[in-house]
Amino acid sequence: MLVRAAVPADASACAAIYAPYVTDTAITFEAEPPSAAEMEKRIEAAARSHAWFVLEDAGRVVGYAYGGPFNKRAAYRWSCEVSVYVELRRRRTGAGRALYEALLARLAERGFRMAAAGMTLPNDASVALHRAMGFEPVGVYRRIGYKHGTWHDVAWMQRTLGGGQDPPPEPS
Repeated sequence: MLVRAAVPADASACAAIYAPYVTDTAITFEAEPPSAAEMEKRIEAAARSHAWFVLEDAGRVVGYAYGGPFNKRAAYRWSCEVSVYVELRRRRTGAGRALYEALLARLAERGFRMAAAGMTLPNDASVALHRAMGFEPVGVYRRIGYKHGTWHDVAWMQRTLGGGQDPPPEPS
């Protein structure tokens, strides 16, 4: 398996991986799966400011992870939000770990200091992956999202990406 930076041509594969999470689970609160064109815009935006990686198996994209802004206010510019999605049958296979290792390293290189991840509960696989990657729980929003006829909690975890001088240089 190969982890590499995403390119616009990966948009269709990423959209296909994400679609069942949107339609069949509450793991994401999006209501409609994004098109390949929308996913291409997301890949390009993430690559400009943060990072987006894909995982290939035998030349086929089977997962992706990306970072994006945590909050648009200036004080948060050294923090980012991260997500990882793999084909449903590949959960708990090491695919998410491989993607996060590359993503978190790149975000740290770019000057980000903290990564946050939100996960709809229950989601034992995601909680386990984030703990294994050094994320620590910071809180739970109770009954914050409504999807598929029920209310859902969202747990938040965070991980330090790097230290360094204060004030830090601008993320690049």
